[in-house]
Amino acid sequence: MRVLVDTNVVLDVLLDRKPFADTAVQVFALVEESKIEGFLCATTITTVGYLLGQALAPEKARGALQRLLGLFEIAPVNRSVLEHALRSGITDFEDAVLEQAGFLAGVDAITTRNVSDFRRSKVTVFDPAELIAAVKGVESANQRQTRTVAPRGRGATSG
Repeated sequence: MRVLVDTNVVLDVLLDRKPFADTAVQVFALVEESKIEGFLCATTITTVGYLLGQALAPEKARGALQRLLGLFEIAPVNRSVLEHALRSGITDFEDAVLEQAGFLAGVDAITTRNVSDFRRSKVTVFDPAELIAAVKGVESANQRQTRTVAPRGRGATSG
């Protein structure tokens, strides 16, 4: 599953915002373990860079950005994304840009704490806990399917 992670979830991890940080860390773990393919919108990187630059020494802020770039793919923001965002049913322009960047990058879902802001999204939207549950549900279904389809050996007899 290809999932665009909203800026608020990234900030929950980086700023250890309670009570949201624990669930957000689990989303990052899904990306680290390759259980989902994680994407960030290009605007998330610039926003996070600005906020970290206010809170941390420049080298620490850039180090955090480098780690994000190593973990996530980036959904680009270009003229097409911006034009589609302007015509989007999502009223908040920043959210519309994120949704359109994800849509045009081919993501399957967006995870955000502000699910209601994405009511009119073309992309499926999960809050972080729902995403974690959905991924675990898919894993469980795959495990059950693997167990029920036993390979038949050569020369097996029925009997």
